[in-house]
Amino acid sequence: MVEWQTKSEKTISGGKRHTLKRCTKKKAWRGGIAANTKTTKDVKDSRETNKGRGKTTKVRAISTEFANVTDGKKIIKAKILLVAENTANRLFARSNIATKGAKIKVKMGNDEKTAIITNRPGQDGIINAKIE
Repeated sequence: MVEWQTKSEKTISGGKRHTLKRCTKKKAWRGGIAANTKTTKDVKDSRETNKGRGKTTKVRAISTEFANVTDGKKIIKAKILLVAENTANRLFARSNIATKGAKIKVKMGNDEKTAIITNRPGQDGIINAKIE
Protein backbone atom coordinates (compact mmCIF):
# COMPACT_ATOMS: atom_id res chain seq x y z
CA MET A 1 0.00 0.00 0.00
CA VAL A 2 1.39 3.38 -1.00
CA GLU A 3 1.51 6.18 1.56
CA TRP A 4 0.42 9.63 0.43
CA GLN A 5 2.21 12.74 1.66
CA THR A 6 -0.66 15.22 1.55
CA LYS A 7 -2.52 17.47 3.93
CA SER A 8 -5.62 16.17 5.60
CA GLU A 9 -8.93 17.14 4.05
CA LYS A 10 -10.17 18.07 7.52
CA THR A 11 -9.07 20.86 9.84
CA ILE A 12 -8.00 20.30 13.45
CA SER A 13 -11.53 21.03 14.67
CA GLY A 14 -13.04 18.58 12.16
CA GLY A 15 -14.35 20.99 9.52
CA LYS A 16 -13.68 20.79 5.77
CA ARG A 17 -10.50 22.36 4.41
CA HIS A 18 -11.32 24.51 1.37
CA THR A 19 -7.77 25.57 0.51
CA LEU A 20 -6.64 22.27 -0.99
CA LYS A 21 -5.04 22.13 -4.40
CA ARG A 22 -7.16 21.49 -7.47
CA CYS A 23 -7.03 17.73 -6.92
CA THR A 24 -6.55 15.54 -3.88
CA LYS A 25 -3.86 13.16 -5.16
CA LYS A 26 -0.92 13.66 -7.52
CA LYS A 27 1.90 11.28 -8.37
CA ALA A 28 4.36 13.80 -6.96
CA TRP A 29 2.79 13.42 -3.51
CA ARG A 30 3.07 9.64 -3.51
CA GLY A 31 5.40 8.14 -0.94
CA GLY A 32 7.05 4.76 -0.90
CA ILE A 33 6.65 1.54 0.99
CA ALA A 34 8.99 0.90 3.92
CA ALA A 35 11.76 -1.59 3.13
CA ASN A 36 11.91 -3.15 6.64
CA THR A 37 15.36 -4.68 6.14
CA LYS A 38 15.56 -8.09 7.80
CA THR A 39 18.84 -9.23 9.37
CA THR A 40 18.67 -12.96 9.85
CA LYS A 41 21.17 -15.76 9.34
CA ASP A 42 18.79 -17.92 7.31
CA VAL A 43 18.05 -15.39 4.54
CA LYS A 44 20.69 -14.46 1.96
CA ASP A 45 21.32 -10.89 0.86
CA SER A 46 18.55 -9.56 -1.36
CA ARG A 47 18.19 -6.11 -2.84
CA GLU A 48 15.53 -4.39 -4.89
CA THR A 49 15.89 -1.49 -7.29
CA ASN A 50 13.11 1.10 -7.44
CA LYS A 51 12.67 3.78 -10.07
CA GLY A 52 12.06 7.31 -8.85
CA ARG A 53 11.06 10.53 -10.52
CA GLY A 54 13.30 11.49 -13.41
CA LYS A 55 16.22 9.15 -13.92
CA THR A 56 16.83 8.40 -10.24
CA THR A 57 16.95 4.88 -8.84
CA LYS A 58 17.13 3.58 -5.28
CA VAL A 59 18.56 0.29 -4.13
CA ARG A 60 16.63 -1.08 -1.18
CA ALA A 61 17.99 -3.80 1.08
CA ILE A 62 15.26 -6.35 1.73
CA SER A 63 17.44 -8.70 3.79
CA THR A 64 21.13 -8.67 4.71
CA GLU A 65 23.51 -10.98 6.48
CA PHE A 66 26.60 -8.76 6.71
CA ALA A 67 27.42 -5.17 7.73
CA ASN A 68 30.38 -2.90 7.02
CA VAL A 69 31.62 -2.08 10.53
CA THR A 70 34.24 0.51 11.42
CA ASP A 71 36.12 0.88 14.68
CA GLY A 72 37.56 4.28 13.75
CA LYS A 73 40.68 2.95 12.02
CA LYS A 74 39.64 0.20 9.63
CA ILE A 75 36.47 -1.17 8.05
CA ILE A 76 35.57 -4.85 8.40
CA LYS A 77 32.77 -6.87 6.81
CA ALA A 78 31.14 -8.48 9.85
CA LYS A 79 28.32 -10.99 10.23
CA ILE A 80 25.17 -9.66 11.94
CA LEU A 81 23.96 -11.87 14.78
CA LEU A 82 20.83 -9.99 15.87
CA VAL A 83 19.24 -6.59 16.36
CA ALA A 84 19.71 -5.84 20.05
CA GLU A 85 17.74 -2.59 20.28
CA ASN A 86 15.87 -0.37 17.85
CA THR A 87 14.79 3.11 18.90
CA ALA A 88 12.45 3.51 15.91
CA ASN A 89 10.09 0.76 17.12
CA ARG A 90 10.55 -1.80 19.88
CA LEU A 91 8.83 -4.45 17.77
CA PHE A 92 11.54 -4.05 15.11
CA ALA A 93 14.12 -5.48 17.53
CA ARG A 94 12.00 -8.57 18.09
CA SER A 95 11.64 -9.26 14.39
CA ASN A 96 15.28 -8.32 13.53
CA ILE A 97 14.44 -5.29 11.36
CA ALA A 98 17.36 -2.87 10.93
CA THR A 99 16.90 0.89 10.61
CA LYS A 100 19.18 3.87 11.17
CA GLY A 101 20.20 4.14 14.83
CA ALA A 102 19.50 0.50 15.66
CA LYS A 103 22.00 -1.37 17.84
CA ILE A 104 23.15 -4.65 16.33
CA LYS A 105 25.40 -7.41 17.62
CA VAL A 106 28.11 -8.35 15.15
CA LYS A 107 30.77 -11.07 15.14
CA MET A 108 34.23 -9.57 14.67
CA GLY A 109 36.91 -12.22 14.84
CA ASN A 110 36.16 -14.44 17.81
CA ASP A 111 34.17 -11.98 19.93
CA GLU A 112 30.78 -10.26 19.70
CA LYS A 113 30.53 -6.48 19.71
CA THR A 114 27.70 -3.98 19.65
CA ALA A 115 27.50 -1.56 16.74
CA ILE A 116 25.15 1.29 15.79
CA ILE A 117 23.80 1.53 12.22
CA THR A 118 24.79 4.88 10.69
CA ASN A 119 22.98 4.77 7.34
CA ARG A 120 19.50 3.99 6.06
CA PRO A 121 19.50 0.41 4.69
CA GLY A 122 16.12 0.87 3.01
CA GLN A 123 17.55 3.77 0.99
CA ASP A 124 21.17 2.64 0.41
CA GLY A 125 21.01 -1.13 -0.03
CA ILE A 126 23.77 -1.91 2.49
CA ILE A 127 24.32 -1.60 6.25
CA ASN A 128 27.14 0.61 7.55
CA ALA A 129 27.78 0.67 11.29
CA LYS A 130 30.29 1.87 13.87
CA ILE A 131 31.42 0.15 17.05
CA GLU A 132 29.75 1.56 20.14
